[in-house]
Amino acid sequence: MGRGPSIEGRKNAEDARRGKIFTKIIREISVAARSGGGDPAGNPRLRSAIDKALSSNMSKDVIERAIKKATGELEGVDYEEIRYEGYAPGGIAVIVDCLTDNRVRTVADVRHAFGKFGGNLGTEGSVAFMFHKVGVLSYAAGADEEKITEAAIEAGADDVVVYPEDGAIDVITSPDAFAEVKAAMQAAGLEPGIAEITMRADNDTKAEGETAQQVVKLLRWLEDMDDVQAVHSNADLPADAWT
Repeated sequence: MGRGPSIEGRKNAEDARRGKIFTKIIREISVAARSGGGDPAGNPRLRSAIDKALSSNMSKDVIERAIKKATGELEGVDYEEIRYEGYAPGGIAVIVDCLTDNRVRTVADVRHAFGKFGGNLGTEGSVAFMFHKVGVLSYAAGADEEKITEAAIEAGADDVVVYPEDGAIDVITSPDAFAEVKAAMQAAGLEPGIAEITMRADNDTKAEGETAQQVVKLLRWLEDMDDVQAVHSNADLPADAWT
């Protein structure tokens, strides 16, 4: 039996992963502050990015510095929002949301990723019509379904989805109602494990076997890229495809 990674090796890997997460969050804070102002009270996108930063244990000093750079109080990098669309193996639709300071580099990296794992980069609008924007509050298995459902309905959520395979629960909202519903759920003592505005497919496409493995490799590769903020797909994958 082979030896697992050393404690030092594992720590280095965790630090690298944490660094990538911080990089993505700082870029999101920067763009949110630049487009909607540096006051989170009047900027829901910035407030959401700050919440994500704090839940990832980012210090308030780092957050404030990112906001000041974005609003011109400190010198900073100007990031551009770009969305790429394409297909993974098996006809799986993929959306890649990026924040970059170098469009040429980013499109080359994204195109390379699709090609490397048997997919292809499409044109603007080629798959976006299959998705819609929603707010999602996710609760892990074992959460109180009745209490969550009651609070979500009272808060004005659009839907509550319970996953029978593991008992996890998602509360679905419109993007406009997301902040209000999240605050109401928190006030009811129901802190979500994950809370975000994201893209969800109208219908999923099943992938199995080797195709599923290639899809997972592509999605993971894209998610690990520094310029990529989020990856969305309509893949319906078996649980063991991620192992």
